[in-house]
Amino acid sequence: MKAVLMHKFGESDVLYIGETETPKAGEGELLVRVRATALNRADLLQRMGFYPPPKGASEIIGLEMAGEVVEVGAGVAGYLSGDRVCALLPGGGYAQYAVIPADMAMPLPENLTFEQGAAIPEVFLTAYLNLVQLGGFQSGMDVLIHAGASGVGTAAIQLVRELGGRSLVTAGSPEKLARCSELGTTAGWNYKMGSFVPFVEEQTGGRGVNIILDFIGAPYLTDNLKSLAMDGRVVIIGTMGGAKASDVDLGTILARRLQVIGTALRSRSPKQKADLTRAFWDFAFLRFADGRLVPIIDSVMDWKDVSAAHDRMAANLNTGKIVLRVTD
Repeated sequence: MKAVLMHKFGESDVLYIGETETPKAGEGELLVRVRATALNRADLLQRMGFYPPPKGASEIIGLEMAGEVVEVGAGVAGYLSGDRVCALLPGGGYAQYAVIPADMAMPLPENLTFEQGAAIPEVFLTAYLNLVQLGGFQSGMDVLIHAGASGVGTAAIQLVRELGGRSLVTAGSPEKLARCSELGTTAGWNYKMGSFVPFVEEQTGGRGVNIILDFIGAPYLTDNLKSLAMDGRVVIIGTMGGAKASDVDLGTILARRLQVIGTALRSRSPKQKADLTRAFWDFAFLRFADGRLVPIIDSVMDWKDVSAAHDRMAANLNTGKIVLRVTD
């Protein structure tokens, strides 16, 4: 099969389409002809040598895909050749074929294209994990979502809306904030205007938010703690701004019973990922089918343009997902 390979670790120009062995479906697995995949920040880190795949996973970049089942492994029930599915992957999405555990497949609703399907797994499962299972979200809560126009951000806005909460976001341009508003966020703050703490205080009447989803890391930690309500939780999804924080006031954490939670989806066990997939898809399938939930796509590019796609994400130009169409 063809796949996106790398000459070495480095910038986007190390990526190229080459030939590699086609995987085979084992017991409990499905072999899928990949029709579309999508970019994630982890892809850029893996390309540069900073984020290796879990032991035993494909070395090929790509954490999600959508396509057609072409082979059903032994012991698998409920799937036939030709079924349309999307799925989270530990690696291997930038390829013409990928093998997935059958219990991690999500049947695509008829109204969604493969490109839309590829934009679902990583961001929506990440948002659901961190909001519901780690963040303890309940109806009526307030959530602050940093990088609101990102893939995970646009997914989280929709999930908070559907779960009966209120979201606030930060983003880096009026255009991105406007898109967040269209998806249902209550209010947004352009982080280029300074600290978001007064914005959160104003929007919550001084109470603070119950949950914060943070991709920035160290530079935001102090202001995140100031912005949380009693018993609030900040879930650190990424450290785009840095990983080492200083001058953290532990007294604030103790006095307000705050929790700082680190999270990673890729390194979770297959069973944990399968359980998460089932819980999320039970909640989300009908909502995608009737349009209440929508995968937000920034752009669709041919996978031959994978280097340009990586450059677009690295420059923070995207609102929503950058999708690669996997052609012959």
